[in-house]
Amino acid sequence: MKKACLVTTVTAGTALLLSMSGEVFAQTTDELLNDRDTENVLTHSMGYARWSYSPLAQINTSNIKRLVPIWSTSVMNDLGELAAPLIYNGVMYVINGKWTFALDVATGRQIWRTPVELEPGTRGAPINRGAPVLFNGKLFRVTFDNHVVALDMKTGQQVWNQKFAERKEGYFATGAPIVANGVLISGMAGGESTTRGFLDAWDPEAGKKLWRRYTIPSPGEPGSETWPEHSDAWMYGGGPTWRSGSYDPELDLVYWGTGNAEPYDPRPRGALDSLFTSSVLAIRPKTGELVCYFQYTPNDVYDVDGTDEQVLADLRIGGQQRKVMIQANKNGFLYVLDRTNCKPIAAHPYTQVNWATHIDLKTGVPVLTDVYKRFVAGEEVQIYPSRGTNAVPIAFDPNTELIYASTWNVPRIQKLAPPSGKPQVIGAGSTGIMSRNPPIRPGDVLGHFIAIDPLTGQKKWEVPLTDLPSSAGMLVTGGGLVFTGLLTGEFIALDEATGKTLYQFKTGSSINATAITYTHNGRQFVTIASGRGGTLASRYTADKVPTGGSIWTFALLPE
Repeated sequence: MKKACLVTTVTAGTALLLSMSGEVFAQTTDELLNDRDTENVLTHSMGYARWSYSPLAQINTSNIKRLVPIWSTSVMNDLGELAAPLIYNGVMYVINGKWTFALDVATGRQIWRTPVELEPGTRGAPINRGAPVLFNGKLFRVTFDNHVVALDMKTGQQVWNQKFAERKEGYFATGAPIVANGVLISGMAGGESTTRGFLDAWDPEAGKKLWRRYTIPSPGEPGSETWPEHSDAWMYGGGPTWRSGSYDPELDLVYWGTGNAEPYDPRPRGALDSLFTSSVLAIRPKTGELVCYFQYTPNDVYDVDGTDEQVLADLRIGGQQRKVMIQANKNGFLYVLDRTNCKPIAAHPYTQVNWATHIDLKTGVPVLTDVYKRFVAGEEVQIYPSRGTNAVPIAFDPNTELIYASTWNVPRIQKLAPPSGKPQVIGAGSTGIMSRNPPIRPGDVLGHFIAIDPLTGQKKWEVPLTDLPSSAGMLVTGGGLVFTGLLTGEFIALDEATGKTLYQFKTGSSINATAITYTHNGRQFVTIASGRGGTLASRYTADKVPTGGSIWTFALLPE
């Protein structure tokens, strides 16, 4: 088990934090709801609605060439920087698989750092997606070995620590929790290793578990009819919750995506829909009640999941203002759903798709090509896309009402595996398939940066990415800029109107995270994490790009 407390390394800056009043760190629900305070960045994707948008325009298309790094600091990690920082009252909070940091936002000077202490024998490469979570003077995060941890924002000292699953049973944790209506909600990963997905809710003050919502129903529960009768397939059915949720405070609903059905081989699941895998769930944060759902990919044999964040927006459709949620699904389709009832409004391919021709909006069901039949017949098949995006946030500009995304144009090659003849081992991989990497030739277009209308599917622009796709998220600003990055380490700014690259700066490793922007003492800054990590990013760049995590902060050079 973990030790009861974590050792925290502090610097002189900690004395200053300790001298501040408790009110400075008593971050409230009202503050979380106010994403218009440009001095603070308090939630993933810069707001509960997950827009990854800022109205800030000091840095814009006319002066972007004057952008320069102000400071950079190491975050002592070779396993990858996939999480964005958060900022509160002049302090930047950073997490990765090994550490939690508090930094002076103006200088990058370390205030404190607290190591992640994994249970002895933990195997795997710990990473963290999303961002830290800040609420009521505490920083919340998960650790790879299935713990939710609360740290004191002033000191980095552990306040509470709760274990929620066993690594030996196939579970691990990489995605960020969220706080919604005063409740801390966290997910899990491990959809390829005989797990049953769930969401947990915690009292953020004491760490008491409030509820657990399984993503796979047990026999007799709603949705259980989509699993074979007289079978224990549901007990190992997948449906992981390894990304983070969105929250609509007016409807008091959290929207959280679920992952693939397990195994990919549909036969043990009776080739049924396998609810609630590859779906979005709308739940009440106080109780875990399921209000509505939409299944993006019934009977998911392609590992295309539904875990990507739901972008919440109000769009005018058919002469009416509609509350919608938008997802660039890993299956290659960009969806617009009514977030009051989870019904589909629009769905269009945003990258190459060959497993389905379109989505039937009357039923919400994909219309399949022959790929599925050939796969279940035992043929090796090439499936486009292997992923539409690589588990990173898209951006939404409320002025253009366009989505900005980094897309992948890489296939998955798989076939059914022969029966092993061995009993199932809990915690072991059990996808039921054999797969191999597709051949890549120099000059191949492996992805794009795109601007797309979510209602019509029309692309305003599309920038090809050759030799390597991108694993960076997108940030769009009021300055007409889209900030993103490349696996080769360049932090770049695109013209929001054309997609043209207006600026780039080479960092020391891959860009796999999402930038944030904010003001400090009235001046606009942009911050990005750099550090190669994650299975696919490392696969494509292992012999090309060095590891090493760092945080980079930029501002305009004065004229």
